[in-house]
Amino acid sequence: MSDVILFDLYGVIARTQTEQARERLVELAGVPGERFWVAYWDCRPDYDAGLSSAAYWENVAARLGTAFADVPALTAADLDSWSQSDPEMVALVNELADEGRTLGLLSNIIEDLVPVWERSDWLKRFAARTFSCRIGVAKPDPRAYEVAAEQLGVPVERILFLDDSEVNVRAARAVGMAAEVFTSVAQVRKLVGAAPTW
Repeated sequence: MSDVILFDLYGVIARTQTEQARERLVELAGVPGERFWVAYWDCRPDYDAGLSSAAYWENVAARLGTAFADVPALTAADLDSWSQSDPEMVALVNELADEGRTLGLLSNIIEDLVPVWERSDWLKRFAARTFSCRIGVAKPDPRAYEVAAEQLGVPVERILFLDDSEVNVRAARAVGMAAEVFTSVAQVRKLVGAAPTW
């Protein structure tokens, strides 16, 4: 049974962008989707590490050799696309917290999204919330995992880390954490020894 569990946010507890949201961003950018997404993701690590939204979109535009007509609209659409949680995972988080497990969150996230999640009651169930934008480093940098362990107040060896990215899981294992690629609520229940609800 794992008593210290460190969760990724996006792709685990929070949902990733829908196709509709992605189409909206491409429409606002006025750039072909394939080119847009290459620039969007190439510039994202600095955004996750604390760069402002204005500077991020300026970098994306520069990479594309263009200027965006409505940066505030792009910013708002982008934030909205990353603001939905998975109710089943939220329920499991609350259940694990009620059982007395120590929960942590380690997320590559932009500063503008932190207040969105801080309005969620379930976020308060985490003993430590480690956000890349606030520590100046993002997964899979080893320091991100070390800071998360420090904030939880436990050695890395006591932590089970769950992330939807194989790269991030391998990096967690390299620093000494037990880590698994997230696939489902049922998988998490099995890994942490939680009883099924059916």
